[in-house]
Amino acid sequence: MAGTGANTLARAEQFIWLTARVLEQRRFAHGFLGGGPDAVETALSAYLNEDGGYGHALEPDLRGPVSQPLHTAHALSVLDSIGRCDGQRVERICRYLTDVSTKEGALPALLPTQRGYPAAPFIPIVDDPPAELLATGPVVGLLHGNQVWHAWLFRATDFCWSAVDALEQSHPYEVEAAIAFLDGAPDRARAEAAADRLGRLVREQRLAVLDPSRTADYPVATGYAPGEHHFPHDYARTPGSLARRWFTDEELERSLDHLAAEQQDDGGWPVAWRRWAPGTALEGRPLVTLRALETLRSYGRPLG
Repeated sequence: MAGTGANTLARAEQFIWLTARVLEQRRFAHGFLGGGPDAVETALSAYLNEDGGYGHALEPDLRGPVSQPLHTAHALSVLDSIGRCDGQRVERICRYLTDVSTKEGALPALLPTQRGYPAAPFIPIVDDPPAELLATGPVVGLLHGNQVWHAWLFRATDFCWSAVDALEQSHPYEVEAAIAFLDGAPDRARAEAAADRLGRLVREQRLAVLDPSRTADYPVATGYAPGEHHFPHDYARTPGSLARRWFTDEELERSLDHLAAEQQDDGGWPVAWRRWAPGTALEGRPLVTLRALETLRSYGRPLG
């Protein structure tokens, strides 16, 4: 593990050029080197399928060419990061989301079309997959946050509200999906009330490591990799997130100190989830590195 310093960004840049896919290279150039959005969108288009969804291992833990909701959610987040979550490109995505939604009008995590292609063993492939907040929440929140209005959003939003209101026992990735929805939900008063309740749940169930020096004292969710913990910055990725209210200034500063210190000797950040194939870990690290840099920058941490 490498310490932090004025060369944080320079070391991360070398890591990106050494290991990242073209898409992540373009995203880094756009986010940190003044590169334009056209190059990012061009790189993203390589993952687009004729059905309007995205595939081709855009989300590294799902291999193969077929479109999947998780790939398409990833594509939306890329478009959001370059200010292009609008127009015909998003209309086409929303048509795809409509086509693959369940009877509740929401998204399953994984369609059975994945069968026959490699996929992470912790993402089960079933014939009639249920709608999940994990897949639907981030998409709905992002579209609302970009003031996108489409017929698909009506039932999908209702599903997310019902799922968030029903949460009593949860796990970190589901909480991340819930707060992604709440951060973009148009009913701000309801979102704030739901976020307050969710924050209490996170603290009561110890779903965030509040003291990184005692990480081993916190539970790991069932099915997660050993040591796969979540920290305050994983929920409150920007100061404007509703999840920021869940943590004291001291707790958040410790979390950001821990994130900064996680930069490795090669300039990248490590993946915390279960590694099941060499390529997925290699492709995942630049994604984690971009997220770490964006989070640190959003809180005003110096990158060099």
